[in-house]
Amino acid sequence: MHLRAETREDRTAWMEALQAVKDMFPRISNSELMAPLDNVSVSTEKLRQRLLEERVSEAAIQDSEQIMRTEFAALQNQLVLLKQKQSMLIDTLRHLETEKVDLENTVVDESQRQWNDQETSSTLRQEKSSEGSASESEDDNERNDAAEEETDDEDNAFFDTRDFLSSSSFKSNGSDYRVSSFSSDDDGLYAFESEDDVDPAIRSVGRNYPHVKRRKKLPDPVEKEKGVSLWSMIKDNIGKDLTKVCLPVYFNEPLSSLQKCYEEIEYSHLLDQAYEWGRRGNSLMRILCVAAFAVSGYASTDGRVCKPFNPLLGETYEANYPDKGLRFFSEKVSHHPMIVACHCEGTGWKFWGDSNLKSKFWGRSIQLDPVGILTLEFDDGEVFQWSKVTTSIYNLILGKLYCDHYGTMRIQGNQEYSCKLKFKEQSIIDRNPHQVHGIVQDRNGKTVSTLFGKWDESMHYVNGDYNAKGKAHESLSEACLLWKRSKPPKFPTRYNFTRFAITLNELTPGLKEKLPPTDSRLRPDQRYLENGEYEMANSEKLRLEQRQRQARKMQERGWKPRWFAKDKATGTYRYLGGYWESREEGTWDSCPDIFGQIPSDHLSDEGQTTS
Repeated sequence: MHLRAETREDRTAWMEALQAVKDMFPRISNSELMAPLDNVSVSTEKLRQRLLEERVSEAAIQDSEQIMRTEFAALQNQLVLLKQKQSMLIDTLRHLETEKVDLENTVVDESQRQWNDQETSSTLRQEKSSEGSASESEDDNERNDAAEEETDDEDNAFFDTRDFLSSSSFKSNGSDYRVSSFSSDDDGLYAFESEDDVDPAIRSVGRNYPHVKRRKKLPDPVEKEKGVSLWSMIKDNIGKDLTKVCLPVYFNEPLSSLQKCYEEIEYSHLLDQAYEWGRRGNSLMRILCVAAFAVSGYASTDGRVCKPFNPLLGETYEANYPDKGLRFFSEKVSHHPMIVACHCEGTGWKFWGDSNLKSKFWGRSIQLDPVGILTLEFDDGEVFQWSKVTTSIYNLILGKLYCDHYGTMRIQGNQEYSCKLKFKEQSIIDRNPHQVHGIVQDRNGKTVSTLFGKWDESMHYVNGDYNAKGKAHESLSEACLLWKRSKPPKFPTRYNFTRFAITLNELTPGLKEKLPPTDSRLRPDQRYLENGEYEMANSEKLRLEQRQRQARKMQERGWKPRWFAKDKATGTYRYLGGYWESREEGTWDSCPDIFGQIPSDHLSDEGQTTS
């Protein structure tokens, strides 16, 4: 429980009262609780002495002793049964955890509350900085209490990062956080970073790009959205591959999987910083930034329970973002299995990969297992590769929908350092979800840095092995911020889009004429859904899905993607080049009209310009 007092005196009274009650109930370890009862014995010596004082006969004394032993044996048998029931209950609880059955829905609103806590704690930091050493000593006690429950086991080294990171006296290298904007627009995208001990040239990375004005909200819906019967759809599709389940458009968000690939590169400034760190000879800071980037790609999934559109075979998406110093391109390169490939070029780095998303629909939940390797290459030759972790979406029938990411992500480098990140799976009794813990190791396997945080909030690091350092406050005070999630949009959407996601499907004036006919922005059902024309969106989605059923036959007849080719050596898809040159020339003769002919007024720029 997180308690907040109105005054300092009130807080002191509460702390004293809570500590007094805590002292009344000493902690008992699990080993003590689960200790066997076989060694428990009873002595009748005191009873015999008392009866002898009363001049009771030996026969009566022996009868009394036997009665006492019999009663104790019965009590001991009852205790053994209770212990067995307790053991069975614990086994059942563990089984439920492994089956991912979530009995509590309170964690769904946790992220918003955590954001509010962070805003409040930021204000408290400023207020308490002027209150002197007395406040700091009390906060030290709080930090020590929060660290008390940590474990030294590397595979389970997850501590309550919210308690630590929201502490009112927490500072990064002795300084508070400073908010800096990537955009000259005050309502733009934000990054947080520490002032001290950071080269000014590094701090300026990602801020010198030109400003591009982009929209801040989606169009107002034309129609009122209708409900849909979940059970009628679910009962016939349990256990099936999700790509073969026909879902009505109400379960979609107005973005395609191709656009979602680009959304995971929202915090590309981390790669810009990683490139600059490497140029200055700091390879450790480079991989720390890369690790933070790998985690940041999951931040946008918090609260996102709608399914992106499954691209048509040959569908593409381009993102030319000079305000982020990069350009991105993706294409659906295979229909069965469903594979999308992407390629991104930034300042001093290239990023590419393909993803074959294996999905299972279990009625109450959806499990998504990514198959594929992501590659990041810097201009100086350093390369990092990693694969994504498992994602599950829960409570499809009852309760609020939410997603969770879990598993181990290994970022393998070709030079000095590699990194291992563990995404902790949320359990039934877990009050602090979304935790990520990781370590950076050198070639010899020595841990040189420790990372911790949450995939929907922020990532920090400390130098050295945190577990080896123990729970000392001094090691925590050294923690430095690597990444923090951008603030939510001013105009929320029903899809829980971030500020960045709101811009992805925008058709700015003049853009439509430059796009190939395969671009996701021109997909009619997706555009109808964004505009709130749900009936048209649903009918167009059904039409395109019927047309898409021919895609497998096309692939079997030798269809090849236009912009990517499969590398025979690695089995991954690599960008062939030529897209941006064709865009410059305006020659899209090799790109078919995969969406079919529809009235042009439905794809007009009306309602899509920046508002």
